Amino acid sequence: METDAETKNTADLIARARAGDHNAFRDLVQGHSHELQVHCYRILGSLQDAEDALQETLVSAWRNLGEFGQRSSIRTWLYKIATNRCLSMLRADSRRPRIAAEHPAAVLLPDPTGAGDAPPWLEPYPDVLLDHLVDQRPGPEARYETTEAISLAFITALQLLPPRQRAALVLRDVLGYHAAEVAQMLDTTQEAVSSALKRARSTVDNHLADSGGSDGPDGPDGSDGSGNTGNSRARKPDTAAEHRLVARFTDALERGDMNALIDLFVTDVRLSMPPAMLEYRGIESARRILAAAAFRPGRTYRVVPTRANGQPAFGLYLADPHADVFHAYCFLVVTADGDRVTAITSFTTEVMTRFGLPRTLPEVEG
Repeated sequence: METDAETKNTADLIARARAGDHNAFRDLVQGHSHELQVHCYRILGSLQDAEDALQETLVSAWRNLGEFGQRSSIRTWLYKIATNRCLSMLRADSRRPRIAAEHPAAVLLPDPTGAGDAPPWLEPYPDVLLDHLVDQRPGPEARYETTEAISLAFITALQLLPPRQRAALVLRDVLGYHAAEVAQMLDTTQEAVSSALKRARSTVDNHLADSGGSDGPDGPDGSDGSGNTGNSRARKPDTAAEHRLVARFTDALERGDMNALIDLFVTDVRLSMPPAMLEYRGIESARRILAAAAFRPGRTYRVVPTRANGQPAFGLYLADPHADVFHAYCFLVVTADGDRVTAITSFTTEVMTRFGLPRTLPEVEG
């Protein structure tokens, strides 16, 4: 909650911005821009789309600042604009692939165990961009922890929902807005919000349970069993188990030891590869796809660990047999339970620049 001094400063910035002061407007919104981008990413599932939505949100806010009546906070007003910009983008849907793409690997892949849930437009989100959110605390109505609400499984689950259900769940259960506030932001009724949430929660929680993620809050009402629905926390630091997993995962890939990698997997491990909606589930299925695509004879890799969506991630580079260089091959996001792998999502190299990863790496001697 703002102090009197902060409220006075905000009012001053609004007055100056309305008078055409671009610097005042920048100061007014810059503290919210990172969380707004994450909000757009949750709804859209694509970092590129989220960046576009954020820019459109800020342009709209600048143009319509005169209509801001201060009946809500500037943050809530910006979230309303951002949410509706995202919904407009989803209605247009012109930039999104409507069908799954062929996987770019120049090999014949084994038959998948089924169609994956990850949509063709899904992209990972760099953890470095989440560092700005450490001090953000959702409201008391939040139902999902901050760590869970950015995980790849959660973002995938959101993409399964119709757009307005998706927006209602994020506003209510991730950000913690009251039902009346959500209704106002979506220009609908509280009854419509409650109905949308009931359906959305069932879909998301079932997907998280099936994907090996959390099955949602412990209590049937979205509480932790004690009646407290405000269970959100900032991102947890890396654990010792995760460090062990990263080291073993990296070592197995760089040594070309498929059995060592398989030993890290849980029995029902899931492998998927957007933009192709393919899924390989279980140890034997994972072994087949890894043998066909990754551990082919003569291949040598270098691995660069990083983090995405609050999870371990890896840039994978393949040695060029004709030059002393490694070329970007794919980007992996790993879902882990302690030091075991429950899922791997493989993305194409296009996402790697978002993580500051180069297109090539030099060969390392010795």
